[in-house]
Amino acid sequence: MDIKTGSEVALAHLKNKQFITAHSLFTTQAESVKKSDPVKSALLYLLAAECKKQHGKESENEIREAGNLFLKYSTLKDSENLKGALLCASKCFLSLGEFDLARDTYQQAKTMFSTPIQVTRPIVIVDDSKAIALKLQTYVEKLGYSEIHVYENGKNGIKGCKNLFSEGKHPIVLLDMGLPDLEGDAVAAKLLKEKLDLQIVVITADEKTTERVNKTLSSGVSAFIQKPFTLDEVKKALDVAEAEYSLLQ
Repeated sequence: MDIKTGSEVALAHLKNKQFITAHSLFTTQAESVKKSDPVKSALLYLLAAECKKQHGKESENEIREAGNLFLKYSTLKDSENLKGALLCASKCFLSLGEFDLARDTYQQAKTMFSTPIQVTRPIVIVDDSKAIALKLQTYVEKLGYSEIHVYENGKNGIKGCKNLFSEGKHPIVLLDMGLPDLEGDAVAAKLLKEKLDLQIVVITADEKTTERVNKTLSSGVSAFIQKPFTLDEVKKALDVAEAEYSLLQ
């Protein structure tokens, strides 16, 4: 069975909640391309991790394997999008709580070339503060984004994102942690369940080391911005999101 067919079969099992069978298929495929295509292997391991997560099992081994494969890819000659690979590795290590390794990998990515912002992607802002939402909207407009959607609570933000998904669009979500109806980690979890490769940037006044922020970061978000923030901090977070997105295409 080739990779494309195998992936379609595995995804069908995942959709039907046959998590163990899907996990086995994703893992087998990941192993088969480990040497020839480390990025594809890493992505298959992440899908295997999602199967375990949906089944209520720990998935540290699969996530660590994915992180190490992204790192391996970044060291290969003639590799494209090294920055994106390093950012994906950093995200894997962050979700495992390996903060020093995640920081070092992220710092290595930051020393590389800047990722050009793709202005065709929509931006979704979910924040109950009109002042902060307006500030974010002003900043992203300055960075070249034109399609911007603003929501004041989590439920409307989720609904708005689903509408964009149905139109085949790939938004970046700027998500406030403290919403009036749902916590940020709950919103992130619901959105990532709908679209595994969604880029979410968490915005909060909390310290990065707090339990609430760590829980949300470990769910699979792309970047973190702490209030009060600057235009440069918003740009860096969007650069991370864009680099991750470009690697997954």
